[in-house]
Amino acid sequence: MNQTQVKAQLKHLRVAPRKTRLVVDIIRNMRVNEAEANLLSMPNRAAPQILKLLRSAMANAKNNAKLDPTTMYIKEIRVDQGPKLRRWTPRARGGGSRIEKKTSHISITLGVLDGKIEQRFIIQSKKIKKDNKIKAPKKAGKKNEKHGESDTKPVREKHETKKGIIPKLFSRKVI
Repeated sequence: MNQTQVKAQLKHLRVAPRKTRLVVDIIRNMRVNEAEANLLSMPNRAAPQILKLLRSAMANAKNNAKLDPTTMYIKEIRVDQGPKLRRWTPRARGGGSRIEKKTSHISITLGVLDGKIEQRFIIQSKKIKKDNKIKAPKKAGKKNEKHGESDTKPVREKHETKKGIIPKLFSRKVI
């Protein structure tokens, strides 16, 4: 282990690795402060535990390696599958089905920020051309000067009523 790296581990977390990886993938390669803010606002069940692990790694950096935790980023974070807790549930005709309750092992490595990490989300403003003028919308029903006709088509009535019992029966969806 290099002096500029700090590690921490969390074992036997009672959340499936597949669900834990959803949280971990979001904070990978983030600065520690940004990752902490993101984890605080996440609704996932694994988020508070990963936040606790991140704070533990920050404390390791501060107390053991004498590094400033604010200048660190998440260099590596990995989720591995832990042991499965095997349970059973009753099924038809006296049988049983196995239920596997999965656990996760999470390991995190913090590295010192050397200017390598760029901003993840860069917002660029759009360039507005000054030559474009806003065109006024065309007015509906403007008459063509040459032929004396209207540009718009006549509006068809939606509910044309037909008299008699037969059209009423066949116009219904359910009789």
